[in-house]
Amino acid sequence: MTKPSIAQAARELFGWENLRDGQEEAVSALLEERDVITVLPTGAGKSAVYQLAGSLRDGITVVVSPLIALQRDQLNQLDETPHAPRGVAINSSIGERAVEEAWQALGEGDAEFVFVAPEQLAKDDVVERLRRLKVGLLAVDEAHCVASWGHDFRPDYLRLGDVRARLGRPVTVALTATAAEPVRTEITARLRLDDPVVVVRGVDRPNIDLVSHRSVSSDDKRDRVIDEVLALPRPGLVYTATRRETEELAGDLEQRGLRAAAYHAGLGARKRSEVHDAFLEDEVDVVVATNAFGMGIDKPNVRFVVHASVPDSLDAYYQEVGRAGRDGDASSAVLFYRSEDLGLRKYFVARSVDKERAAAAFAAIEASSSPVRAKDLAGELGISSRSATGLLNLLAEGGAVSMTRAGAKARAGFSPREAAEAAEEASERRERIEQSRLEVMRRYAETRDCRRRVLLGYFGEDLPDPCGHCDTCRAGTAKNDEADEAELPYPAGVSVEHVEWGRGSVVDVESDRITVFFEDQGYKVLALEAVEENRLLSRV
Repeated sequence: MTKPSIAQAARELFGWENLRDGQEEAVSALLEERDVITVLPTGAGKSAVYQLAGSLRDGITVVVSPLIALQRDQLNQLDETPHAPRGVAINSSIGERAVEEAWQALGEGDAEFVFVAPEQLAKDDVVERLRRLKVGLLAVDEAHCVASWGHDFRPDYLRLGDVRARLGRPVTVALTATAAEPVRTEITARLRLDDPVVVVRGVDRPNIDLVSHRSVSSDDKRDRVIDEVLALPRPGLVYTATRRETEELAGDLEQRGLRAAAYHAGLGARKRSEVHDAFLEDEVDVVVATNAFGMGIDKPNVRFVVHASVPDSLDAYYQEVGRAGRDGDASSAVLFYRSEDLGLRKYFVARSVDKERAAAAFAAIEASSSPVRAKDLAGELGISSRSATGLLNLLAEGGAVSMTRAGAKARAGFSPREAAEAAEEASERRERIEQSRLEVMRRYAETRDCRRRVLLGYFGEDLPDPCGHCDTCRAGTAKNDEADEAELPYPAGVSVEHVEWGRGSVVDVESDRITVFFEDQGYKVLALEAVEENRLLSRV
């Protein structure tokens, strides 16, 4: 379909007079049977890509969306547009009758979009019914979850590649607001995309002012966080590392006269919903939360996002910061940290494998005459389903088992001991990568260069001059001598081979150093002088 035709369909079906930058390119590629990874800033219309492409393609559009609240918002968008196709949701919040009505609407052609959580796609009957309906487009929203949430949080996200294969490998679009080049590579591999078109548009949010404060003690940090929140325009969000901190800090803010509420996964569903709704309705000034709060929050007037603890990666940080200033007005992103905070985060990402249990899991799978599901393995080993799922994911990543729609099957050539060692190696690799992301986060927090330039450089976007809208620029420490990448031997995006660490990709370039992401080691900062003197890198 030509671009004028795409633009015409956008007007007639959705009432969009103009498509935003990147949308038309992504839709055009999907209509040409190409898989697409779309990285657009928060508020830049990622959902419009699959809505428009799905409307113009034959077959139903399956939208994988991680939160029920987010699915409701996306359904409402379709319902509020008179000429747009109808959508339905299949999730745990609706009864069996409503689920069957949704299937009926899809089967009879009364609905063209179906929204599901990844957990639903772990059910054989759901995938089989979708397969029979002929899927024309698979849209994976919040696709960074494939890489950044780890193996224990949303294991079903990691199996979407198998689901895609069962659905007949439909044209697929992966959508996210933040994905550095290594994350995009992992998304491609996990979803088994076929040479995807990568559409990346500026992740910069110039209306968000960036600030980092280092504190010497926890008491000093808490006092400074409270003073900052009191001084900033509201409403806003404060992120902490632990559930206890959300309760304590929310209480402190309430004592200072703010309408503050705590939010974390340990609260009951009703309480979480009350806080969520109160924030959207401007009935609270500040929500103090763990990272359990935020995804799918479409509130345009959030004036600040304060981090009272350092996040575990720049990916996570910018995802959370992006909840500020969606209306385009001036907003603030303020990071408070101590060096000890990074140690706490390292504790969170540190993982050890019970090799004896991993060996027992492999032995049970090997001995079974049929594929083994996580719940069956949990029962046999006397462990939780979550633990069993984690073991299966590590055994699969280590290459010892293969995951099929019916469950896990042992691969030939492994003994239980060797399978456990392979799982341990996979776990150690993941830990190295996550630890290296923490070091990149440290570099952002401690830089004296333009903070925005460091941030954007991580996501592969060049900012030649200091931004003028961050604390380092105001302090006069930001550099003006950014390197000309055309004159450097290793520009951003180039693939390299290290003599010890193997294949990698350059993700950031400075005048005297480069940052490289290695598949088995994570992020490494290399001094160009040392690289040249010791011939550490070669371009591939």
